[in-house]
Amino acid sequence: MDTTDFELRGDHITLDALLKACSLAPSGGAAKTLITDGSVRVNGAVETRRGRKLRAGDEVTLGAARIRLRAG
Repeated sequence: MDTTDFELRGDHITLDALLKACSLAPSGGAAKTLITDGSVRVNGAVETRRGRKLRAGDEVTLGAARIRLRAG
């Protein structure tokens, strides 16, 4: 599984914005579809809320991609 560290610029980022920022979704609509289809996991659990606030220490997985959030 490919792991990427993502450095937060503030205290949080929303799940859909993270997928776009990491190029895992080409658009907000594509990110929403991935999330509502149950394809995205946050800290090992399926997450269906696109506005879920992610903070340092959270881990997001989508397929073979893993993103670890770090404080900026």
